[in-house]
Amino acid sequence: MTQIKVGLLGYGLAGSVFHAPLIQSSPDMVLTSIGSRSFDNKSIPDGVKTGSFESVIKDPDIDLIVIATPNTSHFPLAVQAIAQGKHVVIDKPMVIRLAQAETLIDMAAAQGVLLSVFQNRRWDGGFLTAQKLLADNALGEISYAELHYDRFVPLVKKRWRENPIPGAGVLYDLGPHLIDQAYCLFGLPQAITATATHQRKDAIVDDFFHLMLDYGPKKVVLHASSLAFDHGPRITLFGDEGAFQQFGLDGQEDDLKAGKRPGDMGWGVTETVSAKLLSADGSESTDLPVLNGSYESYYNGVASAILTSAALPVLPEEARDTFAMLEAAITSKIEQRTVALV
Repeated sequence: MTQIKVGLLGYGLAGSVFHAPLIQSSPDMVLTSIGSRSFDNKSIPDGVKTGSFESVIKDPDIDLIVIATPNTSHFPLAVQAIAQGKHVVIDKPMVIRLAQAETLIDMAAAQGVLLSVFQNRRWDGGFLTAQKLLADNALGEISYAELHYDRFVPLVKKRWRENPIPGAGVLYDLGPHLIDQAYCLFGLPQAITATATHQRKDAIVDDFFHLMLDYGPKKVVLHASSLAFDHGPRITLFGDEGAFQQFGLDGQEDDLKAGKRPGDMGWGVTETVSAKLLSADGSESTDLPVLNGSYESYYNGVASAILTSAALPVLPEEARDTFAMLEAAITSKIEQRTVALV
């Protein structure tokens, strides 16, 4: 195999803005087919075939199936793809039930295919900067952290995520990003306490959440609001030797929407993103360069795993663990209690 032939299922926002451009930017991948329930008003890339989900999955020339459909369809489509001997990438969240994640991991192992989940926010420039600081032990022992995904979206959009169906709402939508980032930085917490609600007029699913992750003495807050018109720090890390704050949302999503692609001049650089280091007593503040974002690293990593047996950029076991955290948060929200994980 010299190039990995990819079939993409779903061509809404996730499929058209994120997956298709990033797949096409990988030198080791070729986007061969797109499957969708409808292609009305959709602009398909040149040279790419279209068809039903089933026809793409069963195409013997396809090596990798990417699933970018509504959350409830992730599991059944992944089951079909793995049964056909395809490698599989699923957009976050992996599934809508933890038992489904276990089933997919077992199926992929039995079939000898790779399974991964698209967690692009691991490659936000601000998050890469935070990871490097922790890896370098630049802040000492972390006592408290906050990760935010706040937006100002006062009007409810007409889309499946805003309807009261399984897998809808901001906790399923943005929660996996923040949960995965917390997992990358600190691992599995001992317990999670969550609240989630809807605050906007006409909203019928949650558009706000606040999660407290318990790591013993260390505490981590994950927070998302749809009505935050003046944003504070996106990432805050307090250590006994210093602190870190990063402001602004990574611009790779907006660049992709605008037609910019990896390799273009300025790719991965967001002028409105900034960061600073604070001394342990808070008396000094130093501006800190933010590393470039790199969403293309995900599919380049998947290609390396398929072609050279390198480690996947997001392991299926990591996706299972982060979904266990999401499921614990959902249980905590519903039952209004703290849910233990370990």
